[in-house]
Amino acid sequence: MTEKGKWRSRMLGRRPLSPETLMMGYGYDPFLSERSLKPPVFRTSTFVFRSAQDGKEFFELAYGLRQKRPNEEPGLIYSRINNPDLEMLEDRLAIWDAAEASLVFASGMAAISTTLWAIVRPGDVLFHSDPVYGGTDFLLKRILPQFGVTPIGFAAEGGTAAQAEAAARARSAGPVAAIYVETPANPTNGLVDLAETRRIADTLGQGGRRPVIIADNTMLGPLFQTPLSLGADLVITSLTKYVGGHSDLIAGSCSGSRQILESIRGMRTILGTMCGPETGWLLMRSLETLKLRMTAAADNARRVAEFLRRHQQVKSVWYLGFLPDGDPDRQVFERQCTGAGSTFGFEVKGGETEAFAVLDRLEVIKLAVSLGGTESLASHPAAMTHSDVAPEEKQRLGISPALIRLSVGIENADDLIADLDQALSALG
Repeated sequence: MTEKGKWRSRMLGRRPLSPETLMMGYGYDPFLSERSLKPPVFRTSTFVFRSAQDGKEFFELAYGLRQKRPNEEPGLIYSRINNPDLEMLEDRLAIWDAAEASLVFASGMAAISTTLWAIVRPGDVLFHSDPVYGGTDFLLKRILPQFGVTPIGFAAEGGTAAQAEAAARARSAGPVAAIYVETPANPTNGLVDLAETRRIADTLGQGGRRPVIIADNTMLGPLFQTPLSLGADLVITSLTKYVGGHSDLIAGSCSGSRQILESIRGMRTILGTMCGPETGWLLMRSLETLKLRMTAAADNARRVAEFLRRHQQVKSVWYLGFLPDGDPDRQVFERQCTGAGSTFGFEVKGGETEAFAVLDRLEVIKLAVSLGGTESLASHPAAMTHSDVAPEEKQRLGISPALIRLSVGIENADDLIADLDQALSALG
């Protein structure tokens, strides 16, 4: 069994423990699990009640039939509702996200879709940034409108003026239930000013309620940005990426206040979109090295980006660390982010033919979608992750045929540079 008591406190005397320390055991007591150093995988569909009364009370709490008593923890019922591995994982994710609580899901898209199903209703407007991840784009613009939800977008690259203009259109289109932003944006690294988003949300409120601000933090992960401290109500992360970090699992999370997560938790229970205990266990394993991996990858990414910026076959490099002084985005970056991360795009001179030639010549860097793994990956957003985005939209958002997205891993940086050099040099 598991128990949170021994690691309930995040303090050592008067010293607050750091997230990377807490990842080694928070929410778990080995002496209540046969003294196993690591939590076991609770591979079970259901849990045994001590009494019928326990079963009744557990279900009352799980389905919101009564309020939780002081210091009461939800009892284990069924792994679609709760599971010890997932509960420990959620406790640890909440630490990184600076949140009261967190929920984990079977994928990043499961986290996004379940959250939106819990918040938006027919007739509502969903105000969102552009570009966003291709799967999110399809959900916002192709699926939700089938259920009477109107998406109104603004270009992340357009700054505060673009947000304000789109907010006026959203206000006239109907009640705005949520504001969904992806910052930095995938694949352009465009930044959304979350303080401005919060200000706009306050102006869009009706009946004493403002739209829920949802921030997708996948591109920087919890190490380099904490949107909840910047004005967001919910932060969504594809755990497949940096948190999982080994390209061997798929999962997602949503963090925020316990109150705002309740309706999302209920929707997850009914839709069955939680992740499994094996995935939860793997994610706890990965959280132990999250800071090490993300820091190493970010260091590599800076070196690779500096090389690409000097290469004669490269037209531009969209690396956050290169934002010039005086650029409004530079101010947003310095206010919101603690690092540039390790995923960015660069444009080769030419178009799709030249970009494909580079991708096909890479040897160390793998040609694959996804990001945030230990290995370096390269992909072509226009033809791959954002292939279903309309051509005119891709052009407007800067997703050009010459753009390559690079997720830098933790290999030797000189090897990565040599690989890119040989691939680029073949162009001319």
